[in-house]
Amino acid sequence: MNLYVGNLAYEVTDDDLKTAFQVHGEIQSARVIMDRYTGRSKGFGFVEMANNEQAQAAITALNGTQLSGRAITVNEARPKPQRDDRGPRGGGGGGRGGFGGGEKRRF
Repeated sequence: MNLYVGNLAYEVTDDDLKTAFQVHGEIQSARVIMDRYTGRSKGFGFVEMANNEQAQAAITALNGTQLSGRAITVNEARPKPQRDDRGPRGGGGGGRGGFGGGEKRRF
């Protein structure tokens, strides 16, 4: 089961997440999401646990507790929303191609 962990302090690492959650069961992966441009944490991450019982135990035990000075949010991760083929901003018209307008000059 995949868990969402929110309100993380910027200095929290993947290893910090793993350490906090491993008390409640087997961790398959723990990842803090980083901004690709700044390289800084986005303040949330995901922990994948081996089974649902362990994940529920982690949610119950850790939701609202302190990690690096901040009260974290822990709940079941929702599936990533589907994006259409037109990209993140949706479709849109194509604009006016070419160079147009203006007056024609005769020489």
